[in-house]
Amino acid sequence: MRIVCLGDSLTWGEYGGSYVDVLARLRPEHSFINAGVGGDTVLNLLERLGRDVLRHEPDGVFVMVGGNDAISSIYPATRRYYLQVKKVPEGYVTPDQFEQNYRELLAQLQLAHVVTWVGLQPNEYSRALVDTLQEYNARAANAARAHNIPMIDLMGPLLPHKLPERPPFTMDEINLIGRRVKAGWDDYETARQRGGFSYTFDGSHPTPQGAEKIAHLIADFLPS
Repeated sequence: MRIVCLGDSLTWGEYGGSYVDVLARLRPEHSFINAGVGGDTVLNLLERLGRDVLRHEPDGVFVMVGGNDAISSIYPATRRYYLQVKKVPEGYVTPDQFEQNYRELLAQLQLAHVVTWVGLQPNEYSRALVDTLQEYNARAANAARAHNIPMIDLMGPLLPHKLPERPPFTMDEINLIGRRVKAGWDDYETARQRGGFSYTFDGSHPTPQGAEKIAHLIADFLPS
């Protein structure tokens, strides 16, 4: 099967480890196309569906999104980025908007007769963000069930037992990502240890070892 992995920076994989690259190694009977874009919300995925997914005429699409939607909702200081760069109206995506657009995304994939799977996104930044993302994951699960689409929960298996409270996201964190990517920074393990994270180096983006864990879960979930 030709499978497109559609998502945000967790799928893009250039800031941290790439679960798509690992999947290609674990499941060589399939070919994988990476359609991840950093900072994307479900609105952005829906807007570029034809350009980045359907034009490849895939047999299947693995969709995973929600982290940026949750961040835009819970951390108002980040909304300038989502408004100006990602063109999200008012700079944030409400849970209702998220589910509505997720349903539309899945409906368009079904209309194109593409086999679809949904991943519920993991995170370990803080209890506040995890709780918010779990609400968005529940909305993604609602959308998947409405279309009878299989889904895999990646949050549960990867979530640490204890989550400390951490400062809210600001534009500083978003700007840091841009600077690090441009500079080719990749000291993920030092950042993971310094931050006290388990499979990510900043609470959201997996280390190469974390991407291995995510890929193994997805590889076991996808059909032969």
